[in-house]
Amino acid sequence: MKLKKIFFAFLFIVLGITLGSCDNDFLNTLPQDKISPDKFWLTSTDAETALNALYIHLPSLSDPNGKESADPTRFTEIEWDMLSDIAHANDDATKLIRIERSEQTADLTVFLDLWRDLYRGVHDVNYFIENVSKVTENDPLFTDEIMKNEIAQARVIRAINYMKLVTIFGSVPLITKTLTLEEGRNVTQVEPNEIWDYVATEFDEAALDLKTSYKDESSSIGHITKGAAWGMKARAMLYAGRYAEAETAAQKVMDLNTYSLYPYYSKMFTYEGQNNCEVILDRQYEKAIAPYGLFNSMAPKGMNGKTSMVPTRTLIDAYETVDGSAIDPYNPYANRDPRLYATVYLPAFSDAVAGDIMYNGVELDPRPGSGTVDEINVDYRRTKTGFGIKKYINKEDLNDRSNCGTNFIILRYADVLLMYAEARIEQNKIDATVYNAINQVRNGRKDVKLPSIPAGKSQEQLRQIVRHEREVELALEGLRYFDLRRWHTAEDVLEGLIPGFRYVAIGDDSQSGKINEVNYGGVIRAFNAQRDYLFPIPQQELDLNTNLKQNTGY
Repeated sequence: MKLKKIFFAFLFIVLGITLGSCDNDFLNTLPQDKISPDKFWLTSTDAETALNALYIHLPSLSDPNGKESADPTRFTEIEWDMLSDIAHANDDATKLIRIERSEQTADLTVFLDLWRDLYRGVHDVNYFIENVSKVTENDPLFTDEIMKNEIAQARVIRAINYMKLVTIFGSVPLITKTLTLEEGRNVTQVEPNEIWDYVATEFDEAALDLKTSYKDESSSIGHITKGAAWGMKARAMLYAGRYAEAETAAQKVMDLNTYSLYPYYSKMFTYEGQNNCEVILDRQYEKAIAPYGLFNSMAPKGMNGKTSMVPTRTLIDAYETVDGSAIDPYNPYANRDPRLYATVYLPAFSDAVAGDIMYNGVELDPRPGSGTVDEINVDYRRTKTGFGIKKYINKEDLNDRSNCGTNFIILRYADVLLMYAEARIEQNKIDATVYNAINQVRNGRKDVKLPSIPAGKSQEQLRQIVRHEREVELALEGLRYFDLRRWHTAEDVLEGLIPGFRYVAIGDDSQSGKINEVNYGGVIRAFNAQRDYLFPIPQQELDLNTNLKQNTGY
């Protein structure tokens, strides 16, 4: 069986053993057994079941319970982009609006849920590592080599959770074993550098025991590889500002000669593109077995979606024309970077320039007076920017919108190329390999052929170029917000109204009519650079453990 078919199916078993019912404390680790540990950890199947259950702690398109974000205080991985400049939380009642307005406080449930979900992942990995060796005592087929590989996969998952914890909260407790309830209530924080040291070591040591590929093991597709460990280390080290280490890790991925750019960006996020040559790490899903409801929650209302997240004009304006020419103001979406068309549903501009036709045959025309189901400002479910999400929204899910099954790509080769280029740029180690990495992303696919960046650019010019490429290549994949934070540019771009689409009014002459501009004013964005680069430690955790210290400004 494929990983996607088993980790959800057996999740209740492992969580029954390791978690059970929880005290309010985030590190309550006393098992409330549904299945006695004495009856588990007996066979290699038990070990595999427990390992597969850990994969629920990877970044996902579903809530931590594998469902469609039914809990309004939780959000899926791509929803991080709603806190950035390229997307917006379309519903003004959502849990993220207060963060967009820089009005967050330590008692917001979203912070407590993030904290607990991430530490739950840490705990489950700790429990797995402490118990999996029992299987070697009972099952001779469970060799030391198999055990080391499974522990290495678990360590990568734990390191990914710590990446998120230190990035979001800064100084956090470093827990590497299961704790008693009393121990959990008395932990202390460590400085971010210590967390980054730990994460870097975990990725490196795990990579030693991981496989390069599982292509010959169909039952292990989706499991963590050497490339995943080194690629996630590269991302972690960029977040930490350790550019030499990021470069080395990215180079290791490239030297594996295992990954390459998938020829069709337009198919990357579709059912046809699953498990392609570019994917290094993904969260595996499958319709009816391990599904999620992204189509239902995020598709435009014209396809009966809830439009919970919408792109902004900032993102659309970032895509170049394919030949470097100026954008035609009366036909603004023509001749653009093909990645735009694979990422965003574009609205009607005028009577002569129609909007995208959605999967159900309906045109996206949000212009005032259009009378369509997507007409702007009619009700809260309609796009407030005029644009709609297309990435990960697939035709196969149109008639069963909460039963989506495409995998969520956590890390892919294009990201590694851009991380390699950025790491060398930041060290001012600019050479042909930097240009080659960037230009592969710009024109290394059959359906994306943008002009190459010519040699001779300054460090600052290349810094802006690689940041631009990350914006358009990785748009709506949940990475933009963290990029803005690590670049310390959030205060420059997260201010003011939400920029929406431009249009010519219905009945006006499309070649000379007045161009109107939508800028949604229901949310006025703000970002406090003295405080907002970290989220607050959840107030409930501070109340439970007086050793924990709050971040500045909260």
